Amino acid sequence: MTSLELAREIAKVLDSKKAKGIKVLEIKQLSTLGDYFVIASGTSNTQVKSLADEVEFQIKQKHEIMPDRVEGHQNAQWILIDYDEVMVHLFCGETRDFYNLERLWNDAPETDISDILTQD
Repeated sequence: MTSLELAREIAKVLDSKKAKGIKVLEIKQLSTLGDYFVIASGTSNTQVKSLADEVEFQIKQKHEIMPDRVEGHQNAQWILIDYDEVMVHLFCGETRDFYNLERLWNDAPETDISDILTQD
């Protein structure tokens, strides 16, 4: 599975769980952190935890891929799931606004995922 396929699969899982503002940013030309960031928001800490749990579960079940690490699960304001080439950032709305990763990584091209999203 390529890193783009993994990023798109994660976006599908997030969409199915009603995550908001799902974006996939291509960072491979800008950083050694990985190839893609998947960024999304939940409406509460509970939903953010649920989104993280579902991503981990679905990716493990369907593709037998485990994250290298997961951080932030305890307070669930910002959960990072690191799949090496794909980093998943899940935020509560106000935390996403505060850190504004899209602005920090504004040189990163946004990958079109409109063909897989059913939510906004």
